[in-house]
Amino acid sequence: MSSTRWLERQLNDPYVAAAQASGYRSRAAFKLEEMDDKFRFLGRRKRVLDLGAAPGAWTQVNLARCPEGMVVAVDINEMEPIPGAVVLKLDVFAEDAVEKLRAEIGDVLDVVESDMAAPATGHPQTDHLRIMGLCEAALDLAGHFMTPGGTFVAKVLQGGAERELLNRLKRDFKEVKHFKPKASRSGSAEMYVVAMGYRAAAAPIKEQV
Repeated sequence: MSSTRWLERQLNDPYVAAAQASGYRSRAAFKLEEMDDKFRFLGRRKRVLDLGAAPGAWTQVNLARCPEGMVVAVDINEMEPIPGAVVLKLDVFAEDAVEKLRAEIGDVLDVVESDMAAPATGHPQTDHLRIMGLCEAALDLAGHFMTPGGTFVAKVLQGGAERELLNRLKRDFKEVKHFKPKASRSGSAEMYVVAMGYRAAAAPIKEQV
């Protein structure tokens, strides 16, 4: 029954049809487009880290909106290559994650995005804790590479970022917003936190020599 409902929802979803017509790998592309239309964090020369990138729809949007920049797409699963992007299979919790990313990125990023999600358990509190853990891992990585003025975008669940994470974001960024794109399904608990204006005083973390 759940598979049948999923198929019916896909067939009747205008964003699924629009994604197919636009050549996007998934409907998720429209979520990122809507957020960037509102908050304007992408740009021609922006350097972007796209976490939880598979199947690649956000990567496609990033490439289109940052044509002279750099896009690094990361996922724990294999992802089909996308011309123009660096695609890495990587666990963000791995001890060598920063080292592997630095080899591709260098030391600076303008935008760090996380659309990472853990498999749903059906237990709201557990699911919330899992996705917050992924959000915190993404923010930890951002701290190693984010340039002053940069933007952090991450998926959270309804209710938004937990207080500890929110306080951390407000400390390190000038402006923090919660946003639910129209392309997010109405019955979904997902929303996004958009933190803009990474403070110059919060310089990227450098490795100890």
